[in-house]
Order: sequence, then structure tokens, then C-alpha cells
Amino acid sequence: MARAAVLCGLGTYLPSRAVGNDDLARELDTSDEWIRSRTGIGQRYLAAPGQATSDLAVEAGERALKSAASGTGPDGADAVVLATTTPDHSCPATAPVVASRLGLGTVPAFDVAAVCTGFLYGLAAGAGLIASGTADSVLVVGAETYSGILDPADRSTRAIFGDGAGAVVLRAGAPDEPGALGPLVLGSDGTGNELIQVPSGGSRRPFRAARAHSEPADPYFRMAGRQVFRNAVERMSDATTEAAARAGRRPEELDVLVAHQANLRILHAVADRLRLPRERFPVHLDRVGNTSAASIPLALADAVTAGVLRPGHSTALTAFGGGLTWGATTLTWPAVVPV
Repeated sequence: MARAAVLCGLGTYLPSRAVGNDDLARELDTSDEWIRSRTGIGQRYLAAPGQATSDLAVEAGERALKSAASGTGPDGADAVVLATTTPDHSCPATAPVVASRLGLGTVPAFDVAAVCTGFLYGLAAGAGLIASGTADSVLVVGAETYSGILDPADRSTRAIFGDGAGAVVLRAGAPDEPGALGPLVLGSDGTGNELIQVPSGGSRRPFRAARAHSEPADPYFRMAGRQVFRNAVERMSDATTEAAARAGRRPEELDVLVAHQANLRILHAVADRLRLPRERFPVHLDRVGNTSAASIPLALADAVTAGVLRPGHSTALTAFGGGLTWGATTLTWPAVVPV
């Protein structure tokens, strides 16, 4: 029987500073009503000064490892995959320092950059390491400090994004056991590259070139909301349908669909497109905002704690992000206790 990647640990971390909509309204031309009516978000958490993405990732990773060790999972991990858009440095990758600080030694560790789809791409990478026999267990982390790349004057992005981290431990197991990841559906469309982007700072538009040619540098995250909305609904709906079909299921047979927590309107639109009750889509963004690659593990832990997601539930995970990228997978939820 082929080796499957089985989810056996779940950990999360949020910074201590909670910022409500009224707090933002004191700085920007916005209001709690304006933000909630357009996004469904009531507050978000922001990293403290000097708190980097690796700091959040280490906290979540440590908790996921504890969660795994308390159940059927391994004591440690053979590899680390970190999904993030906000690494500590543009070079080197952040995952190796996370592995080192977690005491995992010289295990392979690398970053995945797929923006809000990063966690799904990270799961695919971890599953591949296990399937190939390269690793028997993999720590997959989604961690973000978006507060460092948002334009202080942009009320739309500052209202949406928050900081946080979530992680899972995958172990080698059987395809038919609870927690085993089903077929992973992944996709991308580079023609939509500019819809979600940090314009300056890369090789296409380096800061030094922007200064040399008097072109204004733009180091902040930018997003074309309307186009992103349409693409997100279509891609997550289609990817979920395909992932369910590859696993021998129909969308209506899914008990819980944990989608990337981007916007409440998007979650509702995906539910409607799939003709499923909105109640099957757990909502966590109202309390933490859009945490990009961290949003799915954060939402999973919240759903388990709230009793919405229980062992035996037929579950789907789906996300859409910059690139453009998207993905989905299914699993039968295992008896995992989040830390």
C-alpha cells in the first residue's frame, strides 16, 4: 500500500496585540460598520515590534509538535516546510532557522511562496516528501506578519490582513486511515500576477533601480479586490469539486469545508456556488482577519475547539492566493487535539 501523509498534530499562535475595527477608525477614514459590511472582519492581531515571522512560526510549530506527540504522531519531524509571503529576509529562507530553533537539527527545511494558497502547497510538498520516503514526518507551517508590508494609509488592506501562524504535523500512514490527505488539486495562472502583488523589492523592480530611474518605489502589498473576488470564488469552488471527485466524494457529502479565510462574502459565495449550506463553512476571520498562509490551520483549530469540526467528519480544505494560485484537498478529520 502506498505511503500517505496523515495529519496527526495541530498548533496555532496569534500575537498578543488585538486591533479592533474601532482602533483602525481612529487612524483611518473607516468605521466598524464599513469594515464588517464588506469583509465580515471585526478584529485582527498584529505582531509586536521586533517580532518576526520566524518567531510566530516557532510558536505554532512547537505547539503542533506537542499536539502530535500527545496522540499518534511522532516526537519531532524529519523536515520543515514553511509557507509564507513575509519571510524574515529575502535571502536566506526562513524555514531553516525555524527548524533550528525547534531543536530539529539539520533536517531539510525550505520556504514555499504561494501567498494565501501557501499552506495547501506546503501540504503538497510535505505529502511528497513522505510519499517518496524522504521523510517519515513533516512539520508544515503557515506563518505571516503582513503588518510589515501593508501601506499605513490603505484602509482596504489594513482592515483585512492580520498576523498569525498555524502548523500541522504529517506522518507516514495508510491512505484509508483518518487524517490521511486525499489527492491534492493545485493550480496557477500567471496572467493574473499583478492582481495580488508587492510591486517593488524583487528583481523585476529592485529598490535601487526604482531610485536610479526616479521611479517611485512601492514596497507595500497591493490587491485588486474585485478581480480577486471573482477568481477566488471560481477557483476554490472548482478545486474543491475536483478534489472531492478524485477522493470518490461529491461536494454535498462533505461535512465541513475549511476555506481560506479571506472575506466573509467570498466564503458565502463559494458555499452558494457549491449549493451547500453556509453553516458547513467555519468562520474564523471575524476575530483574526485574513492571515494568508496561516488562515487554514488557524481556522481548523478554531473549528475543532468550537466543536464544529469533529473526528470522522468528511472535510475539505481549499484556498486561493496570489500568483495566481489555488488548491484543495480532502480528508476524514482525525482525533487531533490542537495546542
